[in-house]
Amino acid sequence: MKKLNFVPYLFIAPHVLLFGIFFMIPTVLGIYAAFTQWNIFTPMTWVGLDNFRTILFNVESTFYRQFWNGLSNTIIFVIITVPFQIAIPLTIACLLNAKPKGRNIFQAIFYVPTLLSITSVTLSFLFIFNRSLGLWNNILGVDVNWFGEQPFAWMSIVITTLWWGIGGNLLIYIAALGGVDKEQLEAASLDGSVGFHRFRTIVLPNITMPLLFTVVVSIVAQFNIFGQPLLLTGGGPTQSTHVLLMYIRNLAFGMGNPIAGIASAMAVGLGLMIGIISLVQMFIIKRVSGEG
Repeated sequence: MKKLNFVPYLFIAPHVLLFGIFFMIPTVLGIYAAFTQWNIFTPMTWVGLDNFRTILFNVESTFYRQFWNGLSNTIIFVIITVPFQIAIPLTIACLLNAKPKGRNIFQAIFYVPTLLSITSVTLSFLFIFNRSLGLWNNILGVDVNWFGEQPFAWMSIVITTLWWGIGGNLLIYIAALGGVDKEQLEAASLDGSVGFHRFRTIVLPNITMPLLFTVVVSIVAQFNIFGQPLLLTGGGPTQSTHVLLMYIRNLAFGMGNPIAGIASAMAVGLGLMIGIISLVQMFIIKRVSGEG
């Protein structure tokens, strides 16, 4: 009988241990807390689905208004940001795929911001968008309150997010474009197919899977927006950029009496929505790959 080799398990044990401590246990605890009345400092009291009824259906509750306002603001951000987060790096990747001089330098310039923390990026844009001393207002010669008026508050958040986050998708698209069959491109050129027509008929079908992958990742990432509105606008003006994760954080860990049970219910609701959207997207990817 072959002896069981425990050595491989010893190598993965630290990862499994850390994964369990910092992911699985908090996840299970958070889901359980969503069904309880809990303020972190006292024992949990089981209340069943009361927290979910409150945030979903109790129109007179402050938590109902916070949940739906936060969710709608989060969805607005996703709808605005994701198309740009796909289109901009794809356009840049197509330009860099032509291998201009300094290609690697430009590629590094676009990618480096993704290595920075969102805190450092946001603090930099706080100065850039400053109403009195900001670089943006001085260059344009305007007097715009980027953080206190709409639509400028959303614009400042979206611009900051795009500057910070397009580098990852850019690398994926550059790699995907590099894998397009050169013979197909040459044949298309001989047939007179150039420019956008060649991109639509030859290039796009060859990069469908990487494109769909980045759509899935980008949507999930933007649903988790937190740092940009927290540091740039503080959720203003008039709570119009107050996203759901900010409400969850304030309820669970904010000043006053924390309401972690309600916050956990909101987090579970957001997680379920992200999970359903991801499943739908994965189903679409499976269908597309099957047809391919």
